[in-house]
Amino acid sequence: MAAHRRSRQRPVGGTTARAAVTVVLAGAATTAGFDGAAHAAPRPAPASADVDRLYREAEVATEKYNGAKEKADSARERLRDLQDETARAQARLNKAREALGTVAAAQYRDGGLDPALRLMLSDDPDAYLDGAALTERAGSRHHAELGRVRAQLREIEKLRGAARVEVKTLTTRRAELGRHKRTITEKLSAARQALSRMSPEERARITGGSDRAARSAGGTARDAALSQAPNARAAQAVAYAHRKLGSPYVWGATGPDAFDCSGLVLAAYRSAGVSLPRTTYAQIDAGRRVSRSELLPGDLVFFYSGISHVGLYIGNGQMIHAPNPSAPVRVAPVDQMPFAGATRVV
Repeated sequence: MAAHRRSRQRPVGGTTARAAVTVVLAGAATTAGFDGAAHAAPRPAPASADVDRLYREAEVATEKYNGAKEKADSARERLRDLQDETARAQARLNKAREALGTVAAAQYRDGGLDPALRLMLSDDPDAYLDGAALTERAGSRHHAELGRVRAQLREIEKLRGAARVEVKTLTTRRAELGRHKRTITEKLSAARQALSRMSPEERARITGGSDRAARSAGGTARDAALSQAPNARAAQAVAYAHRKLGSPYVWGATGPDAFDCSGLVLAAYRSAGVSLPRTTYAQIDAGRRVSRSELLPGDLVFFYSGISHVGLYIGNGQMIHAPNPSAPVRVAPVDQMPFAGATRVV
C-alpha cells in the first residue's frame, strides 16, 4: 500500500510541475506574441520579395509589349506596302481610262451616220472601207482597254480591302501596346516606391553592385569565355555583352546604350550577324535546345515558368543579363533565378 501511495504521488507532483511549466510557457508565448505584433505592426519597408515580384511582373508585361510592338511594326510595314501598290495601280488605272476615253470619243464623233450611208456619200469609197477596217480594230482595242480598266478596278478594290484589314490590325496592336505600357509603368512605379522605403542593406541586395563592379568581370573571365565559345559568332556575341556591362536597363530598348533582357541578347547576336526574334517567348525557339549540363558561352539561358527573362551564358555558371531598371547590365550566376531552359542559336 505504501508503495502504491508513493506511485500515486509522483504523477501528482509531475502534473503540478508540468502545469506550472505550461503556465510559464503560455505566459512567455503570450508575451512574445504581443512583442512580435508590436514589432511587426509598423513594417515600414516591404519585403524584398515584393520588389522582385513587381520587377518580374513588369518584365512579363515588357515582353508582351515587345511582341505587340513587333506585330504592330509588321502591320505598319504591310500597310505602307499596300498603300504604295494601290498608288501604282491607281496610276495604271488612270492611264487606261485616258486611253479608253480617247477611243470612246473617236467612236462617238464618227458614230452619227449609218455605215452604208457613209459609204454611199463618201467621195472615196476605197478610203472609207480602209477607215472602216481601222474603226473595227479600234473597237477591239476599246474592248481590250475596257477589260484592263475593269481588272485594275478589281485589283485596287482588293488592295484597299487588304489595307482596311491592316488598319484594323494596327489599331488593335496599338491598343495592346497601350495596355502593356500602362502595366509596365504601374509595376515599375510601385517597385521604385517600395525600394525607397527599404533599408540600404535590402536595397543593395536588389540593385547589386555599381557599374564599376559589373565591369570588373572582364579580363580573364572574358578571355576564357571567348575561348570556350563553340564558334566565332557565339564568341562575338559574348564579347559584345561584355562591352555592355554597366549599361542601363530600359524596357523596350535594344541598344546600343540601353537594353531590356531580350534586347541585350538580340543586340549581342545582331553584332555577330545573327538575327534573333524580339521576345523571350520566341527566342527560346530560335535555335537548338540544350540541357543545363551542355551549356557553352553564347547560349541563351531562360528563367521562370513563363520564359519571361533571358541572359547570355558566359561559362563557369555565369551569365550576362539586363536585370531590371534598378540594376545595370551585369554578370550574375545562372542559379540566381529559376532556370527554365537554354538554346544554342549558332
